[in-house]
Amino acid sequence: MTSTESETETETEAERRRSFYPGGHPKLNHVAMSVPADLLDATNRADLARFFAEVYGFEELDVMTEDRHRLIFSCGHWDQFIFLIAEDEPMRCPRLDHFGFSVSSREELDATWERAKAFRKKDPRVDIIDPEVDDQGVVKIHSIYLGYLLPMMCEIQYWEFPK
Repeated sequence: MTSTESETETETEAERRRSFYPGGHPKLNHVAMSVPADLLDATNRADLARFFAEVYGFEELDVMTEDRHRLIFSCGHWDQFIFLIAEDEPMRCPRLDHFGFSVSSREELDATWERAKAFRKKDPRVDIIDPEVDDQGVVKIHSIYLGYLLPMMCEIQYWEFPK
């Protein structure tokens, strides 16, 4: 196979993949977790809503809330959300199982970390893994992990590319 044949195959494969989604690449729009019904009672819903609002700026979609059954948080836009549903056998995860969001700057990541630490002063149930940097040479991935009452943690990342 010549380099021209290889380049053509690569271009053909890229064109084929683009044809799957001509409007642009798909984006992850939600994360769903099953939780115990007690976690979705009025007291725990209020705690979760306060945490997600104060730390991430996410809002409860209260028109969707059903006591002890369902709770949904909008993640900055209506089509990106965290969906919590009550189940008799709820999800269980190791500590580092997580979902993630990216932010636009190290300052935004650090501000989220500071808000989580401030919330933890009021509520020690907040689990925080302090900032770490994974230096891949072509990119430095800065990250923190935050957990609060849910089976999965949330990782916040900032991708720093060399200039």
